[in-house]
Amino acid sequence: MAKVLRDDDIVRVAGDVYSVSGSDTNWVIVKDGDSCTLVDAGYPGDREAVLASLRAVGLGPGAVTALLVTHAHNDHIGAAGHLRTAYGVPVLMHGEEVPHARRDFLDQVSAGQVLARAWRPGVLPWAVRALRAGGTAHVPVPEPRPFPSAGPLDLPGRPVPLHTPGHTRGHCAYHLPHSGILITGDALVTAHPTSRTGGPQLLPGMFHADRPRALASLAVLEGVDAEVLLPGHGPVHHGTAKEAAATARDRAPAHT
Repeated sequence: MAKVLRDDDIVRVAGDVYSVSGSDTNWVIVKDGDSCTLVDAGYPGDREAVLASLRAVGLGPGAVTALLVTHAHNDHIGAAGHLRTAYGVPVLMHGEEVPHARRDFLDQVSAGQVLARAWRPGVLPWAVRALRAGGTAHVPVPEPRPFPSAGPLDLPGRPVPLHTPGHTRGHCAYHLPHSGILITGDALVTAHPTSRTGGPQLLPGMFHADRPRALASLAVLEGVDAEVLLPGHGPVHHGTAKEAAATARDRAPAHT
């Protein structure tokens, strides 16, 4: 089922940085003049919404200098293949995530894990929406590439990748130092339909490939100088990365 983008789904965060809400997932547009960096790309069913969000900020898909992937779960790479094949957009990620994006293997929550927790509030409605949005579709990324070098990337916003493994082995957050923004992906979120808690938190345990490692990666986020967090799920968070990571760590025992 295709997501229809509404005006309030696009939030201008600072300058020309926009957080966009899709089908229970977010992506980020970092605009610089007539080009941009796109971080994540929604579910497969969000493809038209991704393109609409670019048009809404005055850009077309050809203006995307690169798509940065936080991790290669279906709800974050849905439009990646289309952007790569139709417009030649490079799709970049941590080297350990490249084989996952190619679908040499699939490391995301299984139907069995979801069914075992279907009794929990929010799980079944979320699962139905995820299926309709393409959560189980086969969506390998054509020609995924590792970052070309360490440190800031030569892209709009000069994003700095931060390896935050645990959710997946190659998960990365992205720091925008000049904007004071941290794009956390699924290393830290602020809400999820399957969670009973709002605010900074880890996703429930079934979503992580290695939950202890995901918990340990909060220390990476904690050391970032950022005042605004853009998560992969949930609303924009205004507050320091240090405080948000500490809150997520404190709440972590409740999310299993």
